[in-house]
Amino acid sequence: MLQVKSVKMSEKEKMIAGVPYNPLDPELYAARIHAKTHCMKYNKCLPNEIEKKHKLIKKLFGKTAKNMWIEPNFFCDYGFNIKIGENFYSNHNLVILDPAKVTFGDNVFIGPNCGFYTASHPLDYQKRNSGIESASPITVGNNVWFGGNVVVLPGVNIGDNSVIGAGSVVTKDIPSNCVAAGNPCKVIKFIQE
Repeated sequence: MLQVKSVKMSEKEKMIAGVPYNPLDPELYAARIHAKTHCMKYNKCLPNEIEKKHKLIKKLFGKTAKNMWIEPNFFCDYGFNIKIGENFYSNHNLVILDPAKVTFGDNVFIGPNCGFYTASHPLDYQKRNSGIESASPITVGNNVWFGGNVVVLPGVNIGDNSVIGAGSVVTKDIPSNCVAAGNPCKVIKFIQE
């Protein structure tokens, strides 16, 4: 009989694989400290220190574009799970909690005070109190515009050419070519060419 050895995954590997993990693990703690230190440096840059800002973001993110801009203040958990397409712009106070991948296509514009949250916590209080959490990726297509104060929750996919209205809480996938808004965010109309 063939025996299969079980492979012990690190907490970081569990996190990236989308299975429950312990965020208090020393490796993950160190990665968050690294990311938050870069965010602080980025946020303290003077407005004309453009090259310095680009270097800090390129060190932090998993993938960046040549043409991208994030207004300070910006905060993230890890950075290495964030992938940015070309012609990306975010207004002030962007928060990306990225224990899972957060991918933005090309020509994405984000209003002020928006958040993209991949982390989730157990509903059962005993599991939640243990500190264990999980994460699900967020994917944003091309040519998407987010109004101010939008929150996108774990596991959401937003299709190409869509507009998410200000103040929306996006809890489920949004198709391409539509205007969606509300809490919870719902399709209001499809965009005709």
